[in-house]
Amino acid sequence: MPDFYDDDARLTRPRIVALALSAALVALLSLIILTAPGDLERLNLVARERLTESGVANPVTAVLLNFRGYDTLLEVAVLLLAVIGIWSMARYARVWIKVPDTPVLAAFVRLVLPLMVLVSGYLLWLGADAPGGAFQGGAVLGGMGILWIAAAVWLPDFQFQRFARVMLVLGLIAFVGASTLLLALEGSFMEYPAGEAKNWILVIESAAMISIGMTLMMLFVGGIPRLNEGTV
Repeated sequence: MPDFYDDDARLTRPRIVALALSAALVALLSLIILTAPGDLERLNLVARERLTESGVANPVTAVLLNFRGYDTLLEVAVLLLAVIGIWSMARYARVWIKVPDTPVLAAFVRLVLPLMVLVSGYLLWLGADAPGGAFQGGAVLGGMGILWIAAAVWLPDFQFQRFARVMLVLGLIAFVGASTLLLALEGSFMEYPAGEAKNWILVIESAAMISIGMTLMMLFVGGIPRLNEGTV
C-alpha cells in the first residue's frame, strides 16, 4: 500500500479544524461572488480615469499594486501559506530527483538560465506600462528553478531550506514593510507619495517576483527533495 495511506495521513483534530475552516472560507467566498452586483462597468471607468495618479500606465498594475493593493498583499500571503501547508504535510518530496543519463539537458539548462533571468526582469519592468509584472516574471523564475532541478544542475538540500525560507517571505515582508513605512511617512497605509508611486511599486514587485518564483519551484518539488529512494 502506498505510504500516503500510513498513520500520519489519518484525520486528526487539527486537520479536521483546518478542513472545517477551509470549507467555511469557500462557502463565504461563494456567497460573496453570488451576491456581487452584476454591473461593474463603473469600476473600470473609475480606474481608467485615475490611471494617471497611479504612477504606472498599465491599468492592471495600477489596480493590483495601487488601487487594490490589499488584494495583492493577501495573494502573496496565500502563496506563502500554500508552501507552508505542503511542508507541514510532507517534509520530504514524493518524487525522487535523479541525475539525467545525458548531459544534453544540463547543458541546455545552463545555456538558457541566464536568458530566463533577463526575461523575468524585463517582464517585471514592462509591467509598469504594458502586460507583465511580478507574477509573470515570477512564473519565468519558477520555470527556471524547475528546469534547474529537473536537469540536476543544482539540487536543493536541507541547507537550502534557510535560503528558501528567506526568499519565500521576501515579497510579503517587502509589501508589509513598504506599507508600514508609508503609514509612518504619509499617514496612510499603502498610499504612495505623489510622483513616487512607480518607484515604490517596482521595489515591491521585485521582491514579490522573487518570492513567487521560489514558491512555484517549491510547489513543484513538494518538500525537500530526496536524491534516492533510500533517503529518509
